[in-house]
Amino acid sequence: MSRGEVAITLFKEGFNCSQSVLSAYSELFGLDRKTTLKIAQAFGAGMARMGDICGAVTGAFMAIGLKYGRVRAEDEEAKVKTYAVAQEFVERFKSHHGSIICRELLGVDLSAPEGITEAEEKNLFETLCPKFVQCSIDILEQIL
Repeated sequence: MSRGEVAITLFKEGFNCSQSVLSAYSELFGLDRKTTLKIAQAFGAGMARMGDICGAVTGAFMAIGLKYGRVRAEDEEAKVKTYAVAQEFVERFKSHHGSIICRELLGVDLSAPEGITEAEEKNLFETLCPKFVQCSIDILEQIL
């Protein structure tokens, strides 16, 4: 299965966008799926269901950090590289969707119960969110 297929399958099983994207890369970075699912849990629905940065984006940021992030405080080159790749990711994601903010992408505010209800009634989690997950994977496949 491709990473995109893994991510979409996880999302359809009920995991959030962030979990789905990060977990598609768990094996590449030597992490078990259980660990990546736990790490990414709080980032779904725009960071803890606050409608802020899309979970598919935060999951991608974590994958970028795993690939390029620094492990020594003095490694300025790794820090600069990580930020540059994350910024490139954002530019590409925005070019496809216009934003990285969950409430803007979905057109509803998931921080309010009525926003969640509206998203469910409009099937946004089935129609839009998988597109954001797939787009994140597609971009990551190009830049990692």
